[in-house]
Amino acid sequence: MSKKLLHTPEGVRDIYGKEYARKLEVQKKLHESIHSYGYEDIQTPAFEFFDVFSREIGTTASKELYKFFDKENNTLVLRPDFTPSIARCAAKYFMEAKEPLRFSYLGNTFTNTSKLQGKLNETTQMGAELINDASVEADAELISLVVEALQNTGLKQFQVTIGQVEYFKGLCQEAGLDEETEYDLRDCISAKNYFAAQELLEERNVQEPYRSVLLKTADLFGDLSSLSEMRGLVHNARSLAAIDRLEQLYEVLKLYGVEKYVSFDLGMLSKYNYYTGVIFKAYTFGVGDAVVKGGRYDNLLHQFGKEAPAIGFMVVIDELIEALDRQKVELPLPAEKMILNYDPQDKTDFARKLKEAKELRAKGQAAALVAK
Repeated sequence: MSKKLLHTPEGVRDIYGKEYARKLEVQKKLHESIHSYGYEDIQTPAFEFFDVFSREIGTTASKELYKFFDKENNTLVLRPDFTPSIARCAAKYFMEAKEPLRFSYLGNTFTNTSKLQGKLNETTQMGAELINDASVEADAELISLVVEALQNTGLKQFQVTIGQVEYFKGLCQEAGLDEETEYDLRDCISAKNYFAAQELLEERNVQEPYRSVLLKTADLFGDLSSLSEMRGLVHNARSLAAIDRLEQLYEVLKLYGVEKYVSFDLGMLSKYNYYTGVIFKAYTFGVGDAVVKGGRYDNLLHQFGKEAPAIGFMVVIDELIEALDRQKVELPLPAEKMILNYDPQDKTDFARKLKEAKELRAKGQAAALVAK
């Protein structure tokens, strides 16, 4: 037998034993919090038609998708992201629904990239989506839920950073940037690559004062007071409305009592083009990337034929577990299984040990029968 058969491909791994028990416990804790807000579970396929994740949808780049073909020669992809799948599902089964729809999901996503940098190509995500609600109260509900869900896992030191896509879009519009330049600049700012952003603006002949203001966007972060500075840099209605929305959001978050976990960063943008307003990420120490990512996507369901605003988030389970491990957060794990040895030649002994095992299992204690 080839030794290669014993190994997994690059970017995926096996999980077992206590590590998997910890993962299940984290998922359970998150699930409890999400359900407490009235979200209902939904399951979508692990693979979908390519068009669900196409460039027009604004999701993962085609080159980073795992693509294959079915018998009818349709192009299929392993899902890289849950949100378009949930949007498709909502449009299919709840086309006429006007009331708020609350969905919760759990599953694995797949991204085909060679730039692993310690990241996995297959990751487990749990998330929540609130559809048919455009209110600032809906924004606050999701962010508050993120805070409570992370607290429920035992995480104590974390920060939810909130941005606003419309602020950046309004500024780009005010500066007269074309769509290509806007997307390229967003990539630079998202990566916090200020030198690349400056070079791009010079290449595209973006004039002052807009060049300086666009570059300053990458540094616009802080507490509520920083929003005043952000407001003073722009003159267009779109960006000013975005600041108004953030200020309203902060007031609702204070009612939830989670404002101490919140900061603002208008240079925080997403690689997903379907986000339309408030976006947010949760960071903690011990891992380099966000453990939660989310935002508002009011135009995405339109791609599937349903006009409906929506907002959601996803927890990157693997990143969260790594953070919990590095912060030495203890998780309650199931009791060690009891080993009951029996004599395979003695039927009476087996019957006695079997009875004992059944009694233990009835009490919630795992018990395994093992021949001596």
